[in-house]
Amino acid sequence: MTNIQTKRELNKEFKDVKYILTSSMRAKLLLALYEIPKNLDELRHELKKPSATILHGLKELETINLVRRAHKYYELTSNGYLLTTNMIKLIENWYSLSKSETFWDNHDLSDIPEDIIKNIYLLKDVEYVSSTTSDLSIAFNKYIQLISEASKLQIILPIYSENHFKHLIDLLNSNKLQKLELIMNKEIYESIHKNRKFQKELLKHENVKTTVIDKDLKIFLTYGEEFMALTLFFKDGHYDDSQILIGHDQNSLNWAYELIKYSRR
Repeated sequence: MTNIQTKRELNKEFKDVKYILTSSMRAKLLLALYEIPKNLDELRHELKKPSATILHGLKELETINLVRRAHKYYELTSNGYLLTTNMIKLIENWYSLSKSETFWDNHDLSDIPEDIIKNIYLLKDVEYVSSTTSDLSIAFNKYIQLISEASKLQIILPIYSENHFKHLIDLLNSNKLQKLELIMNKEIYESIHKNRKFQKELLKHENVKTTVIDKDLKIFLTYGEEFMALTLFFKDGHYDDSQILIGHDQNSLNWAYELIKYSRR
């Protein structure tokens, strides 16, 4: 597809979405029909609107091939289903960004690929934890508590932090941590390798796998069986350990796993 074709498709998609979102009735009808077809009585009961208003909205959606009538029931067309799916993602993305607005606004997101950023709605149920001026270690302590309960971890490691390494070594030596993968760039790997203690008890530990990548990713992501934890860098390039996003639900775990897979590539 050429750039001109892409722009035309995007403009058409934008017009369609704008047409839907500028009418609460049209949007509510699509959402009401998203999972199953419904008749007029069911729509009237769910939306708490008179029949005339609902029928007018349905007619508008039929005209642009988003809804069709099948006997006494109304259902989404294929186009209607796809557009409603994208509309739901848009709403959930907006909600996810708004819920953790401070976190996303303050940090550099340039190393998170576009395809994964588009799915940020998967983080709508994460917990935002921030340190305070009176206690600068709140976020870090929360992180240590999480990894202390894990048996398997995969970590995108963008910094050389002896504090982090010592905690990981303690968990490995106590046999709490059975499997650890560290994904890091060559510079960090070599720095760890120069430290005899870290080389022996971390890099050469039988339960540790190291993956060395070319790119210097400004993402500190920890992925476990039951949680994910994300910290980022400020836009000036400094690492920020005072704010962290933590997720336990399957959606956030899926999002984190995709980022882990991307980092390996």
